[in-house]
Amino acid sequence: MGKRNKKNNKTTMKNKTIVLVSIVGLVAIFFGLKYLYNQSQTDTSKALLEENSFLFERPYSFVEGEDSAKVQLVEFFDPACGACATFYPHVKDIFEENYGDVKIVFRYAPFHKNADFAVKVLEGAREQNLFLEVLEHMFLTQSYWVQHHVVDTELLWKSLGDVQYLNMKLLSEFMESSKANERLQQDLEDGKKLGVNKTPSYFVNGRPLQKFSLENLKELVKSELEK
Repeated sequence: MGKRNKKNNKTTMKNKTIVLVSIVGLVAIFFGLKYLYNQSQTDTSKALLEENSFLFERPYSFVEGEDSAKVQLVEFFDPACGACATFYPHVKDIFEENYGDVKIVFRYAPFHKNADFAVKVLEGAREQNLFLEVLEHMFLTQSYWVQHHVVDTELLWKSLGDVQYLNMKLLSEFMESSKANERLQQDLEDGKKLGVNKTPSYFVNGRPLQKFSLENLKELVKSELEK
C-alpha cells in the first residue's frame, strides 16, 4: 500500500507539474501574442502616419510645438464649435504638461453655417502672428457671435476690435485674397479622407480618438509618449 501511495503521489505531482507548465506556457503565449498585436498596431500606425503624413499636417498648417516632438496631436476643429471651445484649455494643458514632447497641429473643419468666415479671420490673424490670440478670443466670446449654431459675421467682426495689436485693415485685405480659402478647402478635403465628420476630431500620431472623451484623449497621448 505504501509503495502504491508513493506511486500515486508521484503521478499526482507529475500531473500538477504538467498542468502548471501548461498554464505558464499559455500565459507566455498570451502575452507574446499581445505584444505582437501591439507591435503590429504600432507599426500600422507608423506606416499610416508616414504614408499619409500630408493628410495630418500640411506645410501651411499652424503648429504649436517643436517639429522634433515625439507626439503629433492633430485637431480638426470649428471656431464656432462649442465642444472645441470647451476642450481647448484641456488640450492646451496636455501640450504644456508635455512641453517639447507634444506638438499640436490645428486643422479646419468648419461645419457650422458661416464658420468659413471665422476660419478666414484666423488665417488673417496668423499673417499678423496673432493666431492663438484670436483663436482664444473666439472661444471666449463664442456665445456672443454664434447665434443658434450660426456664425453672425457682423458680431464676430465687431468683437475682434478687442484683440490687442490686430490690424483690422490688413485683416480685411487678407480675407479678400484666395489664400485662406485654398487652405480651408485643402483641410476639408484631408478631413474627409480621414473620416472627419464632427468637431473636434483628434488624431495622435496618426491614431484617431475612437471614443470621444478627455480621459481617452489623455490616455491616447500617454500611450504614444510611453512607446
